[in-house]
Amino acid sequence: MRTVEHELTGLQLTGLHGRAGRWRPAAAGPFTLLAVALALLPLRPAWLWAALVTAAAAFPWALGALPAARRRTRPYWRLSEDGLAHIGPGGLDIVRYERSRIDALAITTGDGALTVLHRFGRTPAGPLAALGMEPLALFVTARRLGITVHVLDGDAADLLDPALDEEPPVPGIGVGPLPRDHTAEKRLLDQEAELLAAAHEPAREDVRLDGDPLVLASPAPVPSRRRITLAGALAGLLGTAMVARIALDGAPDFGARLAAACWAFAAITGVLAARRRLLPAVRTEWTIASGELRVRTRPGPREGTVLPAAGIAALVVGPGLRPDPATGGPRPADLAVLAFDHRLRLVARLPAHGLDAFQLAHALDDHGHRVVTPGARPPRTPEYGLEGLPEIFGQVPGGRLVVADGGLGWADAAGDVVLRMPQDRIGGIELLTIAGHAWVRLYDSDGDEFFAAPLSALRIARTDLRETARRAGLPVNDAEYDAYLSAAFHSAVSTLSVPAPEAPPAPVSAPGTVLDATRLSRFATYLTSVFLCQAAALLGAVWLGPQLGGFSRAASWTVPVALLAGLGGYWLYDRDRAQLKVSAAGLAVVTRRGRVEWDLAHDRIGGIGIDDSADRTPRLVVWAPSGRVARRVPFPPDLEELRRACERHGLPWGPPDADRPAPPPPEL
Repeated sequence: MRTVEHELTGLQLTGLHGRAGRWRPAAAGPFTLLAVALALLPLRPAWLWAALVTAAAAFPWALGALPAARRRTRPYWRLSEDGLAHIGPGGLDIVRYERSRIDALAITTGDGALTVLHRFGRTPAGPLAALGMEPLALFVTARRLGITVHVLDGDAADLLDPALDEEPPVPGIGVGPLPRDHTAEKRLLDQEAELLAAAHEPAREDVRLDGDPLVLASPAPVPSRRRITLAGALAGLLGTAMVARIALDGAPDFGARLAAACWAFAAITGVLAARRRLLPAVRTEWTIASGELRVRTRPGPREGTVLPAAGIAALVVGPGLRPDPATGGPRPADLAVLAFDHRLRLVARLPAHGLDAFQLAHALDDHGHRVVTPGARPPRTPEYGLEGLPEIFGQVPGGRLVVADGGLGWADAAGDVVLRMPQDRIGGIELLTIAGHAWVRLYDSDGDEFFAAPLSALRIARTDLRETARRAGLPVNDAEYDAYLSAAFHSAVSTLSVPAPEAPPAPVSAPGTVLDATRLSRFATYLTSVFLCQAAALLGAVWLGPQLGGFSRAASWTVPVALLAGLGGYWLYDRDRAQLKVSAAGLAVVTRRGRVEWDLAHDRIGGIGIDDSADRTPRLVVWAPSGRVARRVPFPPDLEELRRACERHGLPWGPPDADRPAPPPPEL
């Protein structure tokens, strides 16, 4: 049997829900059209006509119920000691990146994509969500396999730009000037460190093993599954009854067959819509005990997924992935749980959508399970008072810390010093802030800390302790106060210094010129939309006119309806049309409602112009500095206004090599 050590398998529906498959119709759309077409045909006898319509509607469900269709699995990705592979339904490799040929892996934070760095360049593998892999699981597994993982700012398209090869590479990465995202990489490293600590630390002793299990469940869906099922069944039964009623009448004319086709279409659509609505209407149920975890989804197998606590080192609670109810592919989830064993292997992905993250994390921790979360933990609240201080502090009523005789002392309410610490024993006094309160730390002559307490417990102000200790010649370090003085001095002389350059604004927010589609193109599109709707209305009147009272009578209401549909439909699209914004910061395509479709910074634009390639319609394109097409603009703005706007804001007009001498033709 093949070992699964050092293996990370992409998200699969069967792995999350623990079932072999789901009954789903196969090719429901084509068979729905076939049922409607059969209902319009004048077939005789009528019972054969009704049987064919019913069979065409039911055939997708019978085809989806076959064992071969239910056992079919979706392709998935796997990272193992053999490399990164895309596994097909039959277990065959669709794509494989061998381990010996992988130099490193790069995760770009702009689009969350994975890029394979190898000897001959860079190859994009795709977004991590589409691969079915979480960043933490990929990061930990790749490092255990000896594969370097880089977390970089930007998009995967930046890594593929050949212009980066001409820039000085970043040390340790081997690519152009893409900076590391230290925040994301530090978060992954911190979570990996917590997993390592959980894998090697002994089990907690403050957990009661005989406590009652805690059951957490997501709220019931609204509307309930019973109501959705009832609505879908009623739609199917009503359509079947109406088709049967028309068949009993013999389906005499085209009007009756048209009504039967509409009823068949409505029944099939209602059943498919009810099934579609049932798929996400599931509940997640967790049974948390000290000895095991039991997770199940309802509807689903009664046993669910059972994980013994002895085989779990830590549970990572946070955003993750879950299978899409309709397609079965991976999709982002607000809450998911990853279970790692003591060898840092990913043993299970547990669904948790619909649960409260706060309640789930604390319930797991209360039952002895080690919980790791992506966010930083809040600092521990210090305990104030006289606990942890020398006993003499509590025995002196009204005692307080004072600076006396060149050292520190503890004085009573009358001001008499009852405890002295000479200067030769004090190596340093550090003043700092912990959880919003002032603290003092004392170090001996060797530099070791031997005392720490809040100043409120010592009954002395921070300013008094700092000033009196410095006047007495004691070594005092108050970094926060010194930083405050430095900031105050800097603000006083800032008018005499050159201001620091501000970060360049984004192309969307920078002031610039907004270019819209030309009026002629918009008017032509309106006419095209109206013409297509009128053509469809006239064809429908010719086809259905004899059954609806003649061509003139049918066209009298189809033509106005088509006119309104053409004008109204394109008006709804045109009111949120895209516009091109040109500014000194770059280019951006923004809709009239403010939605940003894409933007490009000035340094990523090599040229703006018209692409006159022969295999497609000429379009306005934006080239990268390397010469490749970076973006295409789907609407045609006024080229003269665009050229003047580019010249006004300093953007290059024309392809990147327009100013270079053209090479001679091959025949010369």
